[in-house]
Formats: sequence, structure tokens, C-alpha cells
Amino acid sequence: MAGQVRVDHAVSTGTFSLDGETFDVDNNIWVIGDDDECVVIDAPHSVDDILAVVGERRVKAIVCTHAHDDHVRVAPALREKVVAPILLHPDDRPLWELTHTDHLWDLDLADGQTLDVGGTTLTVLHTPGHAPGAVCLYASELGQVFTGDTLFCGGPGATGRSFSDRPTLEDSIRAKLFALPDDTVVHTGHGDDTTIGAEAAALGR
Repeated sequence: MAGQVRVDHAVSTGTFSLDGETFDVDNNIWVIGDDDECVVIDAPHSVDDILAVVGERRVKAIVCTHAHDDHVRVAPALREKVVAPILLHPDDRPLWELTHTDHLWDLDLADGQTLDVGGTTLTVLHTPGHAPGAVCLYASELGQVFTGDTLFCGGPGATGRSFSDRPTLEDSIRAKLFALPDDTVVHTGHGDDTTIGAEAAALGR
């Protein structure tokens, strides 16, 4: 018996680089699954940090919320280690190729696509704005959504860099995320959790 689905979390420290600037960042690592299998959401700075959360479980997929280097830097190395496909929305190819010139991801993500793991289902929500191919992953049965850098505790993700657009991001958040129940827990790419209701009240639906 595999046991109940759960969400495991750790923080990994490294850098984010874009447009000729580099910053120190702490990234959340999210792993969803049961005792036997799991999906890794994003692959930031350290394979070892991710494997410490995975443990002995079989990794079904490495799902990238977007292709900024602090979210995909170790994705190919992790793929080699756990023998699992990398999933990314194809609109993020220009960003991916800034970090990985010799390796592509394995499978494209699409809006409305579903991924099954550990007895629960993740639904892909394409939420462009922070990045063209940014996605969120909604676990409706758990009342949780993994938003990458689309939505944080305190508002939308950053849009001051290449390949990003603030009006597009706010439209994505209002259309895709604020349509979810207010008590949905938001697991972000950086920083603390929040809820859909709290962020909708702050930004306005």
C-alpha cells in the first residue's frame, strides 16, 4: 500500500541570472507524491537538495513551472540521476536555451493537461506573464496550487526583465488562479505560502 499523498518541501540556495545581472536567491523545492512515487516541481540549485526530499521514491516527472535558470539549472543533471522526463511549456524555449544549449526538455506541457501521481491529479494551468511558458499546477483534491513565480505571498511575480509582461501576468492570475476556491493554499517558488483569497483581496479580482 503506497500510503497517502503528501507534499514535501525544502529550500535550496543559489543564484538567478538574467539580462546581465545575478542575484542570490532561495528557491522552494516542492515534491508531491506518496511513499512510492512522486513528481518534482522545479529543479533549482542542487541535485542533492532535491534528492534529500525525494528519498527512495521513484520520480515520475520533473515539472518546470518556467525556465528561469534558478528553476531549471539542475534539471538535466537530475534527469540523469532519477531517470525521469523533464516537462516544460514550449513557449519558454528561449529562456531554457539561455541556460541549457545542449539539452532540451522531454515533454511539452499544455494548458488543461493532467498529471497523475500518488493517487492525486495535478492540472496544468498556463499562466504567462512572468515568463511566456509559465505554468501553475493545481491539485484540486488537496486544495493546493503550485504557482512557481506567477503568484507570491504579497502579489504577482516580477515582470521587469526580458520575456515578461505585467498586464499579461495579472490577466493570467485573474483568469486562472482567482477562479480557484479562496481557501486554496498557494505554494510559491520563493518565500511563504499564501491563499488565493488573500491574494485576490489584495490585487482585486
